[in-house]
Order: sequence, then structure tokens, then C-alpha cells
Amino acid sequence: METALTRLTGVRHPIVQTGMGWVAGPRLVSATANAGALGILASATMTLGRLRAAVREVRARTDAPFGVNLRADAADAGDRVRILVEEGVRVASFALAPSRELIGELKEAGVVVMPTVGARRHAEKVAAWGADAVLVQGTEGGGHTGEVATTVLLPQVVDAVDIPVVAAGGFFDGRGLVAALAYGAAGVAMGTRFLLTSDSTVPDAVKERYLAAAVRDVTVTRAVDGLPHRMLRTELVDALERSGRVRGALQAVRRAAGYRKLSGTSWRRMLRDGRALKHGKDLTWSQVLLAANTPMLLRASMVDGRTDLGVMASGQVAGVIDDLPSCAELVERIVKEAEDTCRRLTASR
Repeated sequence: METALTRLTGVRHPIVQTGMGWVAGPRLVSATANAGALGILASATMTLGRLRAAVREVRARTDAPFGVNLRADAADAGDRVRILVEEGVRVASFALAPSRELIGELKEAGVVVMPTVGARRHAEKVAAWGADAVLVQGTEGGGHTGEVATTVLLPQVVDAVDIPVVAAGGFFDGRGLVAALAYGAAGVAMGTRFLLTSDSTVPDAVKERYLAAAVRDVTVTRAVDGLPHRMLRTELVDALERSGRVRGALQAVRRAAGYRKLSGTSWRRMLRDGRALKHGKDLTWSQVLLAANTPMLLRASMVDGRTDLGVMASGQVAGVIDDLPSCAELVERIVKEAEDTCRRLTASR
């Protein structure tokens, strides 16, 4: 299925596996790439040395193109960009809009730049700055999310920019891929669907919690980091929503200290990142502390398997997923279903 996305990135199928923190590691990314889709390595929680090693590990596992997701607001974003350039990474994705300068540096080195946005105006901005493509996430998507449904947001962005648009939020099968293409997208991006594969390193007990979830078990809360965050509703989420500001802030400080140790980030750099986040999102310092807490809450579930201590970011599609295929099986199934759907629609005319 050739589209503007496959031509731009060099992958065989217009499907993207998103850069989920603690989930999208070398094994999942390389399995996705070998299946013909675009795997995105999550790097925000990695030290610079670990990022370079992870990129090389993916390269050792596959000859196919892949990408790396970066935090545009990180103090060391420039250093991370240079690693991508030096290691020959094909695609750089961003959870927040990168600066014009970062986009220019990546494009000059031949790296495809694909920021994630949640509003038309953000897509217009990064397109004007030279982004090669844009990933648009509607409110159905997992993690930090907006309020506009994909079916409303996607056509707005497609009509507003003249670069390839990738649709995210609510996709899990071939029918969704066809629907996104009909809206004018060049492909779809999926997080939860790739998390729930046999190639994902997420502990089995955590996967079982996802598989057992109904659509109504996926909620949006501000209790974790002060921003709208879509995740599975668990006892911990309920407890965070009930806890007072002081208690939540103290817990956030402890977990932020743990994150600093794991990521190799200094307190000074964390404060700089916090100030940038506070300014960009108009958050209180209490909310900034909660934001520093988030990586450790995610790690508790996605790495340690402690669903009682961690949070589980999730798209609404968790409520309709009931199996754990390999990445190869998943991509093959989606493409076949999309082709069958197109043939059925053509025959019914």
C-alpha cells in the first residue's frame, strides 16, 4: 500500500508504531520495522549513551528504516539530534513542536521530521517551519491528549497543510486504515495496539490488565501530571484523584529523584526543563512536580509490572483489543483487511 508516508520514509506499509515511553524499545521497534511498518524508538527516558546504544541495537536487528521520538523541550535536545544524525536514523518524531532550528538541522542531514500535534494551528506552524510530515492525534489516543476526536481533527489538518498527515487515536485494524486514507491521511499511527503484541516487552500481567479492560475502563485524568492524560482507570488512579496537593507533591519529589538517577539528568537540567514546561503549558509548580513524577509511574507498570504502583497510558482501543499477535502478524493482518475492505467497497458500487 504505497502512500506519501511510505515514499517519504521508505517503509513498505503506511503504519507507524508510536514512541511510547518504557514500551517502544529496540525489540519492539525492530520487530515493527521488519514487519514493514515504521517503528519509533522512545528516547525521553534514556541517557545520551543509552540512546546511542539503543539506536545501534535496533540497527543490528533490522536493515529497515526506523525513527526516534524526542522531547523538543528537553535541555539536551540538540545533543540527541546530533546522535540521530551521526547514527543515520531515518525519522525524528517529536511529542511537542520542535524549534525551527532543530527542524532545519535535521532536514539538512536528511532526517525526516514528523512532529505530533493535537490542533490544526500546531500543524500549520510546524509545516511552515519545514516539517516533512505531521502526526495528528485525536482524543481517543493514549497518553497526553486533547479534546477533539480524530474524525473531526484529521480532516481539518489534511485541508490545512500540504505535507503528509498521519492519523493517530482510535486505530487498531485495517478498516481504520482505510477510513484514515479516505479522510486524506497518508497512514495511521498506533500505540496501544503495538503495546499489545507478543514483541512488546511489557510484562504479561500488565498486558492482561489491558486485554481485560472495556472501553469504559479507559479514562482521562489530570491527577497524574496536571495535564489531560488518557489511561486505564485503576485503584492507583482513583487514589491519586483523591489525594491532596501536598501529599501528591511529596510523592512526586521522591519519584522525580528516581527518574533523575535513571535518566542521568541533573537537578539543574530538570529544573530548566520544568521551567520550560511551566511556561509552555502555564502550569503551577505543583503541576510541574507531578509532571516529573509521570515517567516513574509509567515505569512501575511498563517495566516492573507493578500495576498497583504505576499508571497505564492507554488509547480507547484497549477496550476492543483481545489478542497478542506478533508485529509481523499484526501488520500483515491490517494490510490484508484494508485491501479486502477496499475491494468490498469497490464491488458494492
